[in-house]
Amino acid sequence: MQHSPAKKAMLIINPISGNGKKEGLAEMVVERLSPKGYQIDVRKTAAHGDATSLAREAVAKGYDAVFAAGGDGTVNETARALCGSKTALGILPAGSGNGLARHIGLPVDINVALDVIGRDNVVDCDYATVNGREFFCTMGIGFDAAVSHAFAQKSRRGLITYLQSTFQQYLNYKPETYTISANGKVLTERAFVVACCNASQYGNNAYVAPEASIRDGLLDIVIIHQGSPIDTAMVGMDLFTGYINRNTLIHSFRTPSAVIYRSQPGPAHIDGEPMIIEDILDVKCCPGAIKLYVPDDKQAFKPVVTPLRSIWKAITLPFTSHKKQ
Repeated sequence: MQHSPAKKAMLIINPISGNGKKEGLAEMVVERLSPKGYQIDVRKTAAHGDATSLAREAVAKGYDAVFAAGGDGTVNETARALCGSKTALGILPAGSGNGLARHIGLPVDINVALDVIGRDNVVDCDYATVNGREFFCTMGIGFDAAVSHAFAQKSRRGLITYLQSTFQQYLNYKPETYTISANGKVLTERAFVVACCNASQYGNNAYVAPEASIRDGLLDIVIIHQGSPIDTAMVGMDLFTGYINRNTLIHSFRTPSAVIYRSQPGPAHIDGEPMIIEDILDVKCCPGAIKLYVPDDKQAFKPVVTPLRSIWKAITLPFTSHKKQ
């Protein structure tokens, strides 16, 4: 009886992401996936950029898959090296935001993530670029970029710290004027936020583009206008209920590409990573150009229901994970 050849995979672990507790993770992955035909090469990152270098090595050596164990930074660094290759990305979410993992319907649970990889459901997904730099969930300018810069300075991570950064920035933030060219049209908007979304959320179940898909070849451009403090607070609530598209301060549309002009270079964020970026932003969707392991049972997004389901899974996670171990 002939056996199919082993699938070569590299496991990239960020030892300090999230809660920083990764003891036994490599052994767990090998134990769970070896019977599924995977030959696992375990690597650990030590500095910013290591995940990209390691993933490039995996592509060059013809690995079938790379599994990224860490937070959004680790996942994004890994994904950048896999764009346009035949090497698939498996996400083992172990960070604070876990934006891409949550978008594809992956609970923040290593056991469930390993089950997903074991089912071998790999699909071609989109990624996006801004001035040639890859992103996988969202790129934003305006208020959310200011929040990302403030959040990056905090010593603690997580939703509470993010909300604190949001409130602190809101007190002094002034909206800017942007000109956006897309779908053969040009519009000029004085906006609080301009978010370009490949996926549906920032992370932490904050749905800036609830109906966005990473398989439609399109970006969701979300423009948030400034309102009264009460109106703005309602936008914040709608981010977490999934009703943001119904908010009167929101203007959104879909496009395969867009060019955004602003008065001068300034703050931006790419998947939550703060940076200073040019005054002209050329944003493009790259259809079906990255392979991802995704759950084969993801349910359609429903306002309120989907966010509450995610919160419930997060609450019950410690108990269900303990039973599986």
